Parts: sequence; structure tokens; C-alpha cells
Amino acid sequence: MNQNNIELLAPAGSYEGFEAALGAGADAVYVGGTMFGARAYAQNFNEEELLRAIDVAHIHGRKLYLTVNTLLKNKELNEHLVSYLEPYYNAGLDAVIVQDMGVFSLLKREFPKLHLHASTQMTVTGPEGMKFLAEQGATRVVAARELSLQELSRMHEACPIEIEAFVHGALCYSYSGQCLMSSLLGGRSGNRGRCAQPCRLPYQVKNFRAKEYGKGEFCPLSLKDICTIEILPEIIEAGVTSLKIEGRMKQPAYTAGVTGMYRKYLDFLFEKGPANYHVTEKDKKYLLDLFNRGGSCTGYYQMGNGPQMMAFTNEKKTGEVFLETKQLKEKITGELHLVPGSPVLLHVSCQGEDAYECVGEVQYAKSQPVTEERVRQQMDKLGNTSFIWEKLEIYMEDSVFVPMKTLNEARHQALENLKEKLLRKYRRNVGDERVKRIAEETPAKIRDVVIHDNVPRNKEEYIPVYVSCENEDASEVLCQKTGIQGIYLPYALMEKHLQTGLDNGKEMYLSLPHITRENPPEGYMEQVKKWLEAGLSGFLVRNLESYSALAQMGLADKCVLDHSLYTWNDEAIRFWKDQGILRNTVPLELNEKELRHRENAGSEMIVYGRLPLMHSAQCVRKNTSGCNGQEERLVLKDRYDKEFPVVCYCRPWKMGNTKAADSCYNIIYNSLPYGLLKEAGRVEELGVSSVRLAFTIESREETERIVEDFVAAYHGGRVSHEYEFTKGHFKRGAE
Repeated sequence: MNQNNIELLAPAGSYEGFEAALGAGADAVYVGGTMFGARAYAQNFNEEELLRAIDVAHIHGRKLYLTVNTLLKNKELNEHLVSYLEPYYNAGLDAVIVQDMGVFSLLKREFPKLHLHASTQMTVTGPEGMKFLAEQGATRVVAARELSLQELSRMHEACPIEIEAFVHGALCYSYSGQCLMSSLLGGRSGNRGRCAQPCRLPYQVKNFRAKEYGKGEFCPLSLKDICTIEILPEIIEAGVTSLKIEGRMKQPAYTAGVTGMYRKYLDFLFEKGPANYHVTEKDKKYLLDLFNRGGSCTGYYQMGNGPQMMAFTNEKKTGEVFLETKQLKEKITGELHLVPGSPVLLHVSCQGEDAYECVGEVQYAKSQPVTEERVRQQMDKLGNTSFIWEKLEIYMEDSVFVPMKTLNEARHQALENLKEKLLRKYRRNVGDERVKRIAEETPAKIRDVVIHDNVPRNKEEYIPVYVSCENEDASEVLCQKTGIQGIYLPYALMEKHLQTGLDNGKEMYLSLPHITRENPPEGYMEQVKKWLEAGLSGFLVRNLESYSALAQMGLADKCVLDHSLYTWNDEAIRFWKDQGILRNTVPLELNEKELRHRENAGSEMIVYGRLPLMHSAQCVRKNTSGCNGQEERLVLKDRYDKEFPVVCYCRPWKMGNTKAADSCYNIIYNSLPYGLLKEAGRVEELGVSSVRLAFTIESREETERIVEDFVAAYHGGRVSHEYEFTKGHFKRGAE
């Protein structure tokens, strides 16, 4: 076990928190600035504080990472991102944590020496996604919190870049980056750092037999915090190199307490080895007392899911903790020469760097000479600098005089010179790099400003309508329905209806799992290849794992990216176009005005469907009534009596009876369907290439009626029915 390769990464929501983290032994600290961080409600750092933090971290041999782990709109990315990051890049910022592939692409181009860490918001759940990001230039992946030790080990073996994993703090109920619940219900988007935590609210659970579970303050989506201090050897053995503590919203005392305890046990592990590793009950209680929500657990590392991970309450318990921030000081040595008739000469050394300062003039004393004790006393006044004297040699004659002001100036300037020398190796100059890059690029490589080609169709040209379907009863109808250009079906339904769809002139696409945690079952890809030969048009891709696997097979041009592979801005759209994809899906959180500033040619827009609020590795049914391994539907009822359907996906690959214990998931859908039926004209004005109707739990009759009305609305016909739809973010947008 190589101690030098393991990093303890602590959070800081303020400069005081940063100092607490460093003082407690963090190897690196991650913080948010004034923009683009996933904790918009933390105190965060202004520019002056962040620049100071970068320097302080580097003087002490630590690292500082900045979160830019939200999705950016075009204006934000084009007008603010580069200028926001430039001073931090020049100061030597060690890495940026990124969610948005548009941000990733832009930063890689504009700041070539900056390390890019793929955020847990990217929902990386396997080796394929990790390898894809490594190929794009990521130096580290923050793994999804839901992964087991075995899965992390497989990722580590398959790809050489670093793995960062959460070891302590809060758990989201949903896969990070795949939660729209706060956004669609309250307008505060988790993808924008503004999650309102609806998973901590009470809900009643009803199963298909109408049996209810939970009354009052029962919180079926509220998970315990994780505490993995007892299994640190196993986590490190799995290949994790950065051990991440969650908590930028927590107080500095919490940061110091948790970081200090993990530092203590990491040092113990490195000194004594895994065989002798153990954690005392007293220290486990200390961590629990700092903060807990119904106890703690070791997360998903050793279990797939289950009620033992659930708090079922939002009660928070905190003990009384006092912050004692340890002041970090770097040891320096020095020589001070006080020779009458010569300047004051101070030479200081630290970490192999030397600095000198000559100021003023030393004089012979006319009355009272200065003593060595007085000189040393003055030189010891290092105040809030990052240094402390390890040794200071003073060379002076007996009868000399030097003003204290001159000694102060010599000390101050020498330490400033030393500080700059220590930091010089971290400094960059993005201006010089940019000039060099542009000079080396051919004109063809330099991107022109995009002029959006969002031109409405000719009135005689109808917008193509596609449908996706998860329901067996409805899928047969769709394959024979007129007005539909193409159909997306999961494996089991494609197996039954591919030929029918092809015979009726439909483009047929295979819908891949929303979450991919393992390779396809045996025989899966062989069958898919046969379907491609028979006329399968392509794939609806929901995650990086699926895309990467298909791209390696030369099938990138048959991939339709679903809305979960976000394309909020034109930079992200261009990134995916450069990958050669067939088309992307318009994001669900941009409003009409924002979409008018997006490059929509080549995009498909969902105009109907029950929108997914959460994708979760937990199972509402298993946690309330037990697992029977059968896919079925439940309902969550909130305090306003709104009912949210929950679908249990026990066999993600939808093939035969295969079931992977760690790869099942739930999707919680919105209480009302989203529908842009009366907005057909405005949707067409956006210039999208096609629209999609997404069917999940609708009956055969509902599906048939909705298809007829939407095809009529988008093809110039007459709508026959009234519906109660939500407009989602089409009008309001997400914060």
C-alpha cells in the first residue's frame, strides 16, 4: 500500500473551513467559487479568498480543486466561464471538477495544463464510461456513490486514471446527475447546485394492491449518511486513490473533526498495515456525534441496497463540537547579517528554495546598541505568515544599531520573495499559452462563432414524430400506428415487435438501460447484431457506459443521446457531433427562451411523457414490503396528496430472466404527464429535427389516444381530446 498515492480530500464551504481542513490533515481541499458550483447555498469563496487559498495550499504542499460541476447555459459558458477561471488557472489551480461535457471540452481547449476531474454528477458507473472520459482528457473520475468495491476494482483494473470516491457524508437517494425532482417540482435544480432535498420529505408508499406503508413523518427516500472509516483498507485496495469527504454545506468544526479522524486512521493504516487496522468504539461514536441522520452505514460498498441503509427520517443529530484550527507553518532557516556600513542582509531557505533581501544600512551605535535578543525577538514576529523559524543564525557585532522598521522590512520582503519562489512552479500564463495555441492551429481548426440555424420547417413539411415505449400493451399499437417515424423499444419488446415495426415502415431503435452497472448478458450483443442486419436503425443511449461500448464497436453514428446525456449548450452539442452521433435530445430543464439560443438542428425534443424525477439504486418496494424480483409499479404520495408512480426495473437489460443484484434500479416519475400539445407551433419554431412521445405506464387506450392527438397537432390536424398536462420547464426554466 503506497501512502504517497492516497489522497484525503476534504470539503470547504468557506475560507475558515479551508483552514480547518488543512489544519486537520487534508491532502487536498475542494471548494466552490462565486459561480457554477453544485452547492450554490454554501458561503463559497470570492476571488481574493480563492487565490489566497490556492497559494496557501501550495506553500504547504497541498492541492486545491474548484467545483464547476453544474450544467451551463450558452450565455454563461460563452461570456463568463473562461474569464471566471483565468485568474485561478494562472495562480496554479490544481484541478476543476466538471459535470458538463461542453464545459469539459472548452476547458480542455482554453486551459490545456488544467487537470479535469469528471464529477460524480456525470454518473460514471463502469469501466467503459471511465475509459471514454480518460480518452477525452480526464485525469480523474469521481465514481458514482452507488458502486460496490468489486465494481470500483474492475474500473481500476480497466483504466489507469485516478478514482475518487466518497467515504463520509450525505448520500443522495438518486444517482447524482440523474435527479430532476427538486427541479421539476420546485424549480430549484440539482444540476445547478440548488437542490431543495425533496428526498428528505415524508411520503406514503402504496403498492399495486393499494396497501399503504408509512404515516406521518415516514421518509422512504431519506438515506443515512455514510461512514466508511472501518473499511478504509478495502476501499484503498479496490483502487480508490482519493478519499472524499462530503460536506461543503457543513460548519468548519464538522470539517475539522471528520478530516482529523480520517487522517488519524489513514496514518495508522500506513504505519501498522491492513492486518492490524481497527477503529475504536470511542472514535466511531465521535464521528456519529459530529452529525448523523438516523445512524450511519458503509454505503453501497458492501451491499447493493436495502432498508439497513435507510434513515426513514429527516431528523438530524449533531453533538457539541468546538473548532480548534491548527495553524500550518512551514519550517524555514535563515541567516541575518548585521555589519556596520552595510545593508541588512537576510537569507531564508525553505523546501530547497532560497531568497535574499538587502535593505537599509547598519550603523555603529552612538549610545545604546541593539542586542541580539532584541533582534531575534523582532525577527520572530512572523504573524499570520505560513512560516516558522526552524533555525535563524544572527551574525552581528557588539556595537551596532539598526531600526526595528528596517528589520521588519527585511523580514517581510525576504518572506515574500521566498513565497513567490515556492509558488513559481505552480504559476501559469494562459495568455501566452493561448497565443501559442492559436498560432499552431490551422484556420480549419479554429471554431467560428455559431450562428444558429433554428429555421422553422416549410409548412408542407411535417416534423417527424418518434415514440419511446416501456409498456408491452402499448408497443404493439405503436408499431402499426400511422404518423410515427420511428420507435424506441427495450430489448424484450424489440424482440417481439422489430419485424412488425419494420414491415410498417418504422425506424426501430433499441432503448438501452438508464443505468449500466455490468456488461450485457450472454447472447445480448449477438442478437443486437442480427437486428442491425435485419434493419435496426440504432440505439437510444442513456449513459456514458452504453455510448462508449457502442462507439468502440463503430456504432457511434447510430446513437441517439437521451436527455440524461446533457447538451445544455452549443459546446456540448458540438462535442457530441464531433463524436459522430446521430442526434441528441433537448434538455428538459431549459425554457423556451433559452432553447431559442441553443443550436437545435440535429436535436430531438420530448413533447410528451411522464418525466423521470429520480433514478435510484434503492428500491422503494424492497425497503417497505420486501423484494420479490418482479418488475411492478408503486406509488409515492406526498403531503399534498400528489401521487408519483415508481417503477421497479429488476432486469435492466430486459432480457430473459437475468437479474443482477447490484444493477436493478427504481425510476420515480412525475405525478402528471408533461405535454406540449397546444405548443406545437412554438416547438416547431425552435428548429428541432424531430419530436418524441415517451410512454412509460400508459394503458393501450391512453397511448393510442395521445399518439393520435399529438400527431394531429404536429402534422397540422385537429386535436380531439382535452388533457391535464404540466408544461415542465418550457415556460419557467430552472434556477
